Amino acid sequence: MNGDHVSVADSDNMKSPLLPVVHNDEPLERNTMGQHLRTIFTPNNCYIALGPLLCAVVCLCARLGGDDTTRARNMLGVLVWIFEWWLTEAVPMPITSMSPLFLFPLFGITAADEVASSYMDDVIALVLGSFILALAVEHYNIHRRLALNITMVFCVEPLNAPLLLLGICATTAFVSMWMHNVAATVMMMPVATGILQRLPSSSEMVHPAVGKFCKAVVLGVIYSAAIGGMSTLTGTGVNLILVGMWKSYFPEGNPISFSQWFFFGFPLALCIFLVLWGILCVLYCPKGSGKALSPYLHKSHLRRELEMLGPMSFAEKMVLSVFGGLVLLWMTRNITQDIPGWGSIFHGRAGDGTVSVMMATLLFIIPNKIKKGEKLMDWNKCKKLPWNIVLLLGAGFAIADGVRSSGLAEVLSKGLVFLETAPYWAIAPTVCLIAATITEFTSNNATTTLLVPLLIEIAKTMRVHPLLLMVPGAIGAQFAFLLPTGTPSNVVGFTTGHIEIKDMIKTGLPLKIAGTAFLSVLMPTLGAYVFGTKG
Repeated sequence: MNGDHVSVADSDNMKSPLLPVVHNDEPLERNTMGQHLRTIFTPNNCYIALGPLLCAVVCLCARLGGDDTTRARNMLGVLVWIFEWWLTEAVPMPITSMSPLFLFPLFGITAADEVASSYMDDVIALVLGSFILALAVEHYNIHRRLALNITMVFCVEPLNAPLLLLGICATTAFVSMWMHNVAATVMMMPVATGILQRLPSSSEMVHPAVGKFCKAVVLGVIYSAAIGGMSTLTGTGVNLILVGMWKSYFPEGNPISFSQWFFFGFPLALCIFLVLWGILCVLYCPKGSGKALSPYLHKSHLRRELEMLGPMSFAEKMVLSVFGGLVLLWMTRNITQDIPGWGSIFHGRAGDGTVSVMMATLLFIIPNKIKKGEKLMDWNKCKKLPWNIVLLLGAGFAIADGVRSSGLAEVLSKGLVFLETAPYWAIAPTVCLIAATITEFTSNNATTTLLVPLLIEIAKTMRVHPLLLMVPGAIGAQFAFLLPTGTPSNVVGFTTGHIEIKDMIKTGLPLKIAGTAFLSVLMPTLGAYVFGTKG
């Protein structure tokens, strides 16, 4: 019926529960309390609480000596807090990197304006400009065209496996020189694995050389990216942290320019790169590997991929022109003391960051000739800017300023008097090895930020030029060659499935030792000449 009449049966159905009643004999309160406790006392939350707890212990209990050490003690407590969060990653690293903005003023270390200024200086401008250019290179697929062209040069007939491996590794190192090494690895790994996809899988009955060559290529890409990044200031955040801290601690000294670092970093990186290639050839390119690989790898395959990209467009040519112009300006701003470079025209007011941002700005002005009114770059394409790196650099510079201005640096130097008589030839390799060990378990940027202020005080105690210890410590922090978790680049290689931890240790350990040896020899010789540390 359609009226308002509802039957008794229907009325009973309406009153019955829609879901079955679950009878639980255990008290609801007890389960809820246990769940709440488990939710609160998670390992991550414990690590979060540990930071401020350690800070409180240091601020209340530490005795540093001297008349007025309150600021120094507070600075040490804040340092412990920040590094505990960095090492455990209890709070995302970019957020931890912003913590000096509120911790320093609240603990009376530095004024808010002074801390904030550390997050935007010429070094940060250098990073932002170079990252925007790197995004343009990635957007227009220029890195892939470059990689295929260079690899074709080394893909000779009959196939020479060590030579092809050299081409892949050299391309990766070159790309990594001009952009962050993690970005270079992410760009180059698909190119490398694209070549390896032509090889039969390990499950098939194939020559052992095929599997070994796959390992060599993946290991070559991740290590070449790290080594190439050592060559230039823009290759890795560690070099920028070092330069920023040098500028912060020694404002009266000459800042380290892009060309100055290149004249030291490139020869060092070249030596380590050749050792890497040699290790990979000995371990993974046995005799006859070229013959085993030749049926699957041919120059025509690479040529076909290159043809699929088509001819270079106007946009690609313009991006390459801007990029080339930027490198030229970097290299000629400050050449030598006798040949001052174009920077002297502006009486030292223009830095590497100046031209970096200026050339990046051109990308937003020059049309791409693909779509009417569209420029080479727009802000939507810049959404992938690695702000985590920018914030981490800013935090490193803020910490350097805080350690100096709070008086903690002087306190540390008094505690290191025993090193005054230690020989440099013994300290430099030790510093490098310590940094290279710590960096396996935490990020190389965090390792550098932690060690460099301490190394400055050790150098003052030993009465040697600070750069003689700062540079080995910073570069040693980039020797994360043993574990997948050492750097994001290692993770990228590990996730391909071609390598295992034992492969990384077998290749990375001799590479780490060789890098330490080269650095220990080149820093007091070539480094003394380039950085002017003889006096």
